[in-house]
Amino acid sequence: MPFLSETLARVKPSPTIAVTTKARELKAAGKDVIGLGAGEPDFDTPQNIKDAAKAAIDRGETKYTAVDGLPELKAAICAKFKADNGLDYTPAQVTVGTGGKQVLYNALMATLNPGDEVIIPAPYWVSYPDMVLLAGGTPVIVEGGAETGYRITPEALEAAITPKTKWFIFNSPSNPTGAAYTREQLKALTDVLMRHPHVWVMSDDMYEKLVYGDYVFCTPAEVEPGLYDRTLTCNGVSKAYCMTGWRIGYAAGPAPLIKAIGTLQSQSTSNPCSIAQWAAVEALTGPQDFIAANNAVFQRRRDMVVEMLNAAEGIECPVPEGAFYVYPSIAGCIGKTSAGGAKIMDDEAFATALLEEKGVAVVFGAAFGGSPAFRISYATSDAALKEACTRIQDFCAGLS
Repeated sequence: MPFLSETLARVKPSPTIAVTTKARELKAAGKDVIGLGAGEPDFDTPQNIKDAAKAAIDRGETKYTAVDGLPELKAAICAKFKADNGLDYTPAQVTVGTGGKQVLYNALMATLNPGDEVIIPAPYWVSYPDMVLLAGGTPVIVEGGAETGYRITPEALEAAITPKTKWFIFNSPSNPTGAAYTREQLKALTDVLMRHPHVWVMSDDMYEKLVYGDYVFCTPAEVEPGLYDRTLTCNGVSKAYCMTGWRIGYAAGPAPLIKAIGTLQSQSTSNPCSIAQWAAVEALTGPQDFIAANNAVFQRRRDMVVEMLNAAEGIECPVPEGAFYVYPSIAGCIGKTSAGGAKIMDDEAFATALLEEKGVAVVFGAAFGGSPAFRISYATSDAALKEACTRIQDFCAGLS
């Protein structure tokens, strides 16, 4: 009999991690490579958060904690949801996991049965469909193309809902596009969901605080209180607080769901790292002014990258409202041949040729369910971004 589980045949390794790994390997081999695949801030974790972790070690906070989070961290999370989103939760409605990914995965594992459907807007974060498949569910992809600003329409959401639909996964600002829904656009979607009481909402708000210009963030249960009892509002400290490696994510929702998630976590990882949890307490309750300062840098980088990409032949790059990604269309490059002789038949071929010929690592759009395009993370230095965009311009100019 086969040794490996048949479940593994349903999923593939993360393309974003694969691109980052490939870029590191080429750099280690002495190649001049600029990696733009990693979805993490290049800023260091703020000093007060690092100091809180050191203090926790010195206090001896190195033992097991409650399986799904320290009481102090749950209290801080409840206060955050109240202050930022106007949502009232008790500690019994909060779960803390080893990163936002685990929280999402736990929720799907705790709720999905064979045949259950999960609606996922595309372009999507690469892990959503695979997590659904691992949990035994069926991903239902709803496309939101460049013509709608990479947002899905209420009509498309309505058409995707069936009696088998269990979850609608919502991500705004989006990874990979940076697109974000206004309150009015989100209200149009929640109006659809209110007509289908069997559909639950999983809102991935990881990029909540990374927004630019006049955009004001909102989340489904805030916009439509009628969804409160069937919404899992997910977040974490990875992006806004520059704590990707600390691995702390959290969510709040109905107590029975949170209890089920805790049961699952008790038999998998158990509690998240105790030191990282105390650092997260400081992140949520300490000074927040650095976020605006970081966002000013991100916005400057975004504007530079958008301008330079739109100057490249065959590329159209919209201006995203949040996160630290751009998602340019390369429709004007498809069917051409690179200066190195590569046939650009799709966005994967574009990304491969760009890496091999110009040393720029990006993630191709098909990995996110939205082609022909690619994703750039602008969470890296201005100099690296300027050089990378210059190389992309040169690559596109060489297409014929």
